[in-house]
Amino acid sequence: MPQPTHTRADGHRRLLPAILAGLIATGLAHAQSPYYNPANQASPTGRTLGYELNRTVGCPGRGILETPCAEPVATAPKPSTQPTPQPAPRPLDSDGDGVPDERDRCPGTPTGAPVDAQGCEPDSDGDGVANRLDHCPGTPAGARVDARGCEFDSDGDGVVDRLDQCPNTPAGARVDAKGCELDSDGDGVVDRLDQCPNTPAGARVDARGCELDSDGDGVVDRLDQCPDTPAGARVDAKGCELDSDGDGVVDRLDQCPDTPAGDRVDAQGCSLPGTLVLKGVHFDFAKANLRADARASLAETVALLRRYPGMKVEIAGHTDSRGSDERNQELSERRAQAVMDHLIGEGIPAERLSARGYGESEPVADNRAHAGRALNRRVELRILN
Repeated sequence: MPQPTHTRADGHRRLLPAILAGLIATGLAHAQSPYYNPANQASPTGRTLGYELNRTVGCPGRGILETPCAEPVATAPKPSTQPTPQPAPRPLDSDGDGVPDERDRCPGTPTGAPVDAQGCEPDSDGDGVANRLDHCPGTPAGARVDARGCEFDSDGDGVVDRLDQCPNTPAGARVDAKGCELDSDGDGVVDRLDQCPNTPAGARVDARGCELDSDGDGVVDRLDQCPDTPAGARVDAKGCELDSDGDGVVDRLDQCPDTPAGDRVDAQGCSLPGTLVLKGVHFDFAKANLRADARASLAETVALLRRYPGMKVEIAGHTDSRGSDERNQELSERRAQAVMDHLIGEGIPAERLSARGYGESEPVADNRAHAGRALNRRVELRILN
């Protein structure tokens, strides 16, 4: 009887139960090993049973049926080819003000100083000086300021240059809101130089702030009723020379002080006689023309008549005894008329004057002597009222 042949397949079928039993025993023994896990997500039942055990048991179970498993060799993890992420570098902020250098328009800000988004200290009034250093906040826009943020005051008078209408005020001088020195009386001379404060408004003053006194008599021009008083003359409150006896001739010229009140006086302040000889009014022989020296002498007569505007006078002409009576009478009349004409020319009204010739009839000296005849050739002023 022929011997039955056994194929490798038959042998496998006979070994299968033994293998399964061994695998089960091995699997149970190594239930906690990494080669066996009863849970099988690939199994329809979720458990490792039957053939699925062979599929999932792994080495060494599968090594019984197939090529033995190679022992796993621990290998070092491959180094990652990706660079390790590095934290982004912090932006550079050299002055530590919180604004990166690339955006910082004001590098070097002092530590702790508040800054804006551009890294600059606040400057509220826009004067170029940071608030931290600004001693004069609120400066008007465009005003020029110093390092403290204050407007310039070049002369140090307390009024800034922008408002100062009087630059270069002397140090220490008191000024008004316009920066100008005070002039309390408004005379144009500042108080610092004014030696006559409280000058009346509108009064003309000198460089010392004092009213003008052109004639130097101590009475200012504004009150002086007698300007051009001679230097050194004593004057009253009106600036006029004193006339103690009230005769119209000032004391300085009055040769007859204490003239009785109401008396008319001559240029020397002496009471007038009824007749005044016009001294210095002389004529050449046989002529009626006034000489130059006679005209000068008549100035006192003009002043007298002006001082007494109500006085009326007669101008009396006289001659010496040489020549005929008729000729001397005519000559004396012409001489009296020459004097009258001169007085009218000086502004004395004609109605106050009259002229009369007396010829040789009223001599005052001896006609036999040359000197006597000269005195007889005269003109007199005779007061009529």
